[in-house]
Amino acid sequence: YLKISKLALAFAIIHSKPPGKSCKEYTEHLAKTVSEQDFGWKLKVEALEAEVLRLRQELLLNKICPRFCLENDASAETLLDQECINPMSYSSQLEDSGCDVSNDCAFDSLGIASDFHQSEHNVDTSKHWLERVPPLNLRCTSKEESLSAPVQFFQCLLEVRRLSEGGILQADFTELENDSFTICNSVSQLLDGLTIFYNSPKFPVSNFLTEAVCVLISLITDSKLSNHVLKCFKKLEEFKKNLIQIILRNSSVNRFQALHAVSHTLLLLGRNNILRNSLISLLLTEVRQFAEQLLQVHQIQAMYDITQYENIFPLCTILEQLLQTETEDSNVSSSDYDGEEKIKFLKNLDQIILHLSDEFPLFSLYLWRVNVLLNSAQIQ
Repeated sequence: YLKISKLALAFAIIHSKPPGKSCKEYTEHLAKTVSEQDFGWKLKVEALEAEVLRLRQELLLNKICPRFCLENDASAETLLDQECINPMSYSSQLEDSGCDVSNDCAFDSLGIASDFHQSEHNVDTSKHWLERVPPLNLRCTSKEESLSAPVQFFQCLLEVRRLSEGGILQADFTELENDSFTICNSVSQLLDGLTIFYNSPKFPVSNFLTEAVCVLISLITDSKLSNHVLKCFKKLEEFKKNLIQIILRNSSVNRFQALHAVSHTLLLLGRNNILRNSLISLLLTEVRQFAEQLLQVHQIQAMYDITQYENIFPLCTILEQLLQTETEDSNVSSSDYDGEEKIKFLKNLDQIILHLSDEFPLFSLYLWRVNVLLNSAQIQ
């Protein structure tokens, strides 16, 4: 049947071929036309799927807390019906030179994170709480559209959670059990949007990206919401792996600002106790594999990729900082990464450092520092 269909299609193309065109040219033209139509339908389907998810998000929020109805507050309806637009701040100090990162405030993720958490616990008055409730209208037309919808949805969810804890709102979070699909899809949408931005960064870099990561970490940290987000743990692991590969594979001349931004995102993720150990394991694997490859290249006196050599240092820096955090935090055990990855990393590490120290002193120094941190954690 398939052969007959192909033969019939071939005859149809031959008979309908316009004069002046060969069968090959006409076939390529038809294939291009069909593919363009198919691409247009795909875009329409994606737009409709995004709209369905937005409506599901709005419906879920209304089920948890219908229109944020407040108790004992006559001005609540007026406040909550007002349109609130979440500002998206941009760093205006960065130039696309690839080297100028003099204004570290632009990527000061820790400062942004601390401000974010400080605002979470600011419960001075009920009116102040109400003014910070994000809108239920999740439509967005900015260039951060792929990120704005899930970020605003999760901000709404976190605000309702805090308002309910403060006794200002009555909320039924059991509805989350009945609609895990919306939560998981929203997390996936957020992670995919972040990956797209980091793959093709635009300067100046938007602080909105850091805000999105902070919202994600707040969800994972929240006792009532974390279980629903961690259902997407595999997606979170994939996201961390993608960020690591973005650092390793970036070969553009002006890449250092982008690598700096991705590094700060990984540090933010790594400062979360739930995500830290798996991230340390991923970094140990990448650094170990690179060290072994570099040793092999050095022994046979072959050429090595200088770009990849330069890109490995952000990963070494992240790994060192996370290990320091892990060692200083007495409440968190390092047993989760004490298994196979740590054994592989420490195996023959002294010999690797010895052979590479003359030719690659800086990298050898990083390996030695990581070695010290791993051993100090084991002693503790």
